[in-house]
Amino acid sequence: MRFEASIDVVAPAETVFDTYADVEHWPSWTSSVTSVELLDRGPLRVGVRARIRQPRLPVAIWQVTELVPGESFTWVARARGVTTTGTHRVVATGPGTARVTALLDQEGPLGPLVGLVTARLTRRYLRTEVEGIKAYCES
Repeated sequence: MRFEASIDVVAPAETVFDTYADVEHWPSWTSSVTSVELLDRGPLRVGVRARIRQPRLPVAIWQVTELVPGESFTWVARARGVTTTGTHRVVATGPGTARVTALLDQEGPLGPLVGLVTARLTRRYLRTEVEGIKAYCES
């Protein structure tokens, strides 16, 4: 099951992506994340893991599987019967503007069920995330 939220941001794409990639500071600009703890040292890169706490959801370990510097990163969390993939994309839309997209895919034997049960919360969290990064980067 796939969920998506996008928003336009009046800030340079580089600034927006740098904010997104600084995952440990997400709680300062989105209420959809309570805490992020990097489990590996260094900057965001393929293989890096993070422990993420979100209200009303179990703690999850996310591992970066793809990174296009300045443009996007994808990470995956696995739980019994479900694999959740999150993609965070920033595309320059003009001088000093960018479009931010947050995607979430839930797959596996229980993916569709988990997606249905959490659909409302997932949509709200994705919307909160993109609105939060917009407000932070535009301030």
